[in-house]
Amino acid sequence: MFGMSFTEILMVVVVAVLFLGPDKLPNAMVQFAKMLKVLKKSINDAKSSIEQEIKIEEIKKEAEEYKKSFEKTKEEFSKKLSLDDFGETANKPKKVDKKADKKEDLKEEKPKDKVKVAKKSKKSEEE
Repeated sequence: MFGMSFTEILMVVVVAVLFLGPDKLPNAMVQFAKMLKVLKKSINDAKSSIEQEIKIEEIKKEAEEYKKSFEKTKEEFSKKLSLDDFGETANKPKKVDKKADKKEDLKEEKPKDKVKVAKKSKKSEEE
């Protein structure tokens, strides 16, 4: 126990009996046992918190590895997509703006409408 032999423990007990006396020795032993219990609990709590911190560190390392692998995959996909888009845009025809075409058609129709109105008005005057 604690790296002490039986004779050393016996010497500590004898000194405790002489120093404390038989009246105070039982209370002292109870107090000593409580102190050992609290000390043991504190040590176990410290161990568990250290183990928990180690687990957290391991989880952080794993998360960093996953993050790096996701970033690498993301870069590979973005390279593939950018190359695919570049190849497709070279072969695609230009987009036609339908709204602009309609506006041009309307502009072209307006003068025709004015001509028609003018022809109708001439016909009505002749009649």
